[in-house]
Amino acid sequence: MLNLRAAIIALSAFVTVAAAANASLAGPGPMAGVAFVSCSSDGQLGPQEGIRDIGPAHRAPKAIASELAYYASSDLAVLAPKGWHCFGLYGSNGATLIVTPEIHGSADLLVAPKPLTGPAVEVSFSWSSTAGRSEVAKVIARLFPSKRKYVDDVIAAGTEPKESFPFGPYPGDTVTHRSSTDVMFVTPAGIDGMGTASRLAKNGDPISGEARLSPENDATVIDVRLPKAMLQLIPVILASPGPSTP
Repeated sequence: MLNLRAAIIALSAFVTVAAAANASLAGPGPMAGVAFVSCSSDGQLGPQEGIRDIGPAHRAPKAIASELAYYASSDLAVLAPKGWHCFGLYGSNGATLIVTPEIHGSADLLVAPKPLTGPAVEVSFSWSSTAGRSEVAKVIARLFPSKRKYVDDVIAAGTEPKESFPFGPYPGDTVTHRSSTDVMFVTPAGIDGMGTASRLAKNGDPISGEARLSPENDATVIDVRLPKAMLQLIPVILASPGPSTP
């Protein structure tokens, strides 16, 4: 699977800085460990077993730690509501980790992909220098205007038509630029936006998300749609995406 793990681990310092900033949204207070869940995955080299429990890999505010679990595939990890199910995908373009209340696997995520119509947490990593460059360019075109040259170079390569890379945020989205490489967004209920550019289909609930670029322009994007009773978990979940090992 090329050097995907090495690339994601190289992102860890960058992600840690962004995560620390996001975690402040949850407010000060004591922290506690969360449960660990190993996630199997499938992709370019066939099925992969989940990783072993890596110990106290993540912590969350004590008031909500019992409601969360740390889900980790062989490539990515993310906090999500405890008791959900996870599955990873990987390839030469990058990797994705999906966590949902219901069970999904290769049949409906890889062989015959279907949109996710309910609550979900999805984190994806896309290479900027290999097969993931088109996906990275689409993210940059929507959210990172200072990186436009990267998109222009991808368009010039002719892999996809220029129309595949519209510039500027989706009209209905609320976008907050935390820095030139870190952008938060909300796609309202019932409309297409950055949130539905993932595997999440629009429904009656909004999608919160965040996109981050590494110094090499590799893109990490998380999309979160939770039931109303779990909305307090979103800031902590958005802070959590990263490599599956320290």
